[in-house]
Amino acid sequence: MAGIDIVVVEGKAALKEFINLPWSIYASYPNWVPPLKKEVERLLDTGKHPFWEFSERVLFLARRGSKTVGRIAGIVDGHYNQVHNEKMGIWGFFECTDDPEAAAALFARVEEWVIQKGMTFLRGPLNPSMNNETGLLIEGFQYPPTVGMTYNPPYYQRLIESCGFEKEKDLLAFLIDGEYRLPEWMDRLAERTAKKKGVRIRHVDPKKMDAEFALIREIYNDSWSGNWGFVPLTENEMKEIQKNVKPFADPDLVFFIYYDDEPAAVCVIFPNVNPLLKRLNGSIGLLGIIKALLYRREITGLRLIMFGIKEKYRQLGLPMLAFQHIYEVARQKKGFKDLEMGWTLEDNESINFLTEETGAKRYKTYRIFRKPLGDAQ
Repeated sequence: MAGIDIVVVEGKAALKEFINLPWSIYASYPNWVPPLKKEVERLLDTGKHPFWEFSERVLFLARRGSKTVGRIAGIVDGHYNQVHNEKMGIWGFFECTDDPEAAAALFARVEEWVIQKGMTFLRGPLNPSMNNETGLLIEGFQYPPTVGMTYNPPYYQRLIESCGFEKEKDLLAFLIDGEYRLPEWMDRLAERTAKKKGVRIRHVDPKKMDAEFALIREIYNDSWSGNWGFVPLTENEMKEIQKNVKPFADPDLVFFIYYDDEPAAVCVIFPNVNPLLKRLNGSIGLLGIIKALLYRREITGLRLIMFGIKEKYRQLGLPMLAFQHIYEVARQKKGFKDLEMGWTLEDNESINFLTEETGAKRYKTYRIFRKPLGDAQ
């Protein structure tokens, strides 16, 4: 059997090979949802995507003879390291056949590269950060991914752990199906909160989306600042997100909660467009537009992407009010069949307990791995 060669991705042909590899890896995995190739290309473009304004990366391909059998990215997120005063290297965009030798060679090259950059530990998978697709699916393979969530073959965990990586943190996803009815005690608390003086809900204004996304960023950066692994979204990153979600975001599914005319919380829900993405199979084009029109009815699920409350408003009972409003909108106004809530950190016990109390069931687990490097091992 031919040995493994690791090559750096340079030039358009190699980048195309890097982007196209998952289509061969997932040929026998019907739950996988192909990304749009143009979006992946832009995300990796260091001259266009705003993440690379403060970060750097290298891309590797693994070849066995003439066949490409794996890929990986090595990343240094300068913004994260500055905020947390750490020296974290990242691995992401990992795809590989069930080939331990190829996986080991890919991780070895990433480790070598991040050590040269002065990093002391390696974390992943982040594609390319916690503000993008995050974590390796380790439970819930029988379910297809929702929009913005990862999917991978079960054997990836074995490959990764064989290369010396250990669990650092698990991320949880919960599912609500059926009629979205809150327990009566939660409904009562929500009603009580809604009657508090100064509390009100408003949906985003489609005519002022620049200002609305700026407000979402403000609340997100405030409310998530104490969370493990958090790194603030920059203004340019939020503008990129705004552009990416514009074709499918629904203003009726994004709302703010105010207290005394001050924005206190935000909730962002997206239609789960993955059934349509599966139809598109990586490209939009004219045929893709026709498919989008024909199969839009297949979008019957939702994903709760973000729910954040500013620190100083966390004693007002706003989560109850938010859950009640989420369920009301999803059930009565939109008629969606299910709602995924996630991800959440495994040790965020209060929000996980509250989520399960609403009737949601934990149905997927994603894992972030860590490995010390060099003298830190």
